[in-house]
Amino acid sequence: MIWPLLKRDLGRLMPFAGGGGAALPLLFFLAIAMLYPFAVGPDAPLLARTGGGVLWIAALLAAILPLDRLVLPDIELGLFDQLKLRGVTEELVMAVRLLAHWLSFGPLLMLACFPAAALLKLEGETLRLLLLGLLAGTPGLAAVGLMIAALTAGLRAGAALSGLLLIPLALPILIFGAGALERGDPATLGFSAAISLLLAAITPFAAGAAIRAGREG
Repeated sequence: MIWPLLKRDLGRLMPFAGGGGAALPLLFFLAIAMLYPFAVGPDAPLLARTGGGVLWIAALLAAILPLDRLVLPDIELGLFDQLKLRGVTEELVMAVRLLAHWLSFGPLLMLACFPAAALLKLEGETLRLLLLGLLAGTPGLAAVGLMIAALTAGLRAGAALSGLLLIPLALPILIFGAGALERGDPATLGFSAAISLLLAAITPFAAGAAIRAGREG
């Protein structure tokens, strides 16, 4: 059952699959990288010094965009009820959804870092630390996003509330990821990886419990 669920979720969430809305996080990330040099000017040292932090902020904001498509459409379709009748738990569905959500934007943001780095004059060790940081941190961003999407799915204006909740909860990942760039210390990324691992471990259970509570309520 895992593979059909993953295939379905990837078909909905991957960029340019099922409409252009799924490509918004990637396009948003690249748009910030293109616009930032126009805002601060062509000062290469300044761009190199601040560009990595800007891309971290762009990754955080890009993670907000797909939240309204992660859980609510399936609740409205009654998908979780149908899967429950087949013996598929909400926790399993959310674990697969978390993997699909990360695959739909995390690796693509890392690939987009190469043209973004050229625009922001990032190179060498800075680019390497940025890529390692996103590899460590984006699973945590995906986990926080999915958890909040499940918790706010039944609320009016849930999408706007999801974005407001995600930013403070994801700040530790951002702080350690951007801090590694500032200090030039890859060891700092271990904290981002640890936070991501913890979030990825608890999210399927928290999100599954939220979906059940919404159905029973």
